[in-house]
Amino acid sequence: MTSSFEFHTYAPRPSDAERDLVLKALRDGVALGRLTHDTFVRRMEVALTARRSDELVALTADLPRESRWSKLLFGTVEAVSGFTVRLRGAWQAERLPKLMLPHPGDPYPLRIGRDPSSGLRLNHETVSRVHAELSRQGGLWVLRDLGSTNGTTVNGRRVIGAAVIREGDQVGFGRTAYRLVQG
Repeated sequence: MTSSFEFHTYAPRPSDAERDLVLKALRDGVALGRLTHDTFVRRMEVALTARRSDELVALTADLPRESRWSKLLFGTVEAVSGFTVRLRGAWQAERLPKLMLPHPGDPYPLRIGRDPSSGLRLNHETVSRVHAELSRQGGLWVLRDLGSTNGTTVNGRRVIGAAVIREGDQVGFGRTAYRLVQG
């Protein structure tokens, strides 16, 4: 019989950070050819369902540890690669054609598409006849996709429904892209 002051303690469950470290080690292991795809998938499933930290440790015990110098080298290469991607994106953003936002007092939304009645007519095969709509709502600019075939994007992310936009954003209609500027 146990008293009210006695209770069973269980090992704490692994944290998300611990799981993430193990998953990263497993991804690195398969990328370096140290794990087969099947082994990677099985171990990943165990990592996601593990109830104790020692279960996680066992998943990477047979993988070689990276030296401090290789971590430093790969981290530096990763940082430089990320910088060049951001630099290329910034360079391309400045070279995009400018799309001037309408006057804020305009009460009607601006229709965008290939249709001749559109306020902004874009004659490109990837732009739908009625592609998107730009309107002012509560002091904010809102871009709404109108069921276009090739999609509407804001800063590289596809618009599902509507998205708030502002000056400097990159907007895309199909495969056409613009940088928003204030009028």
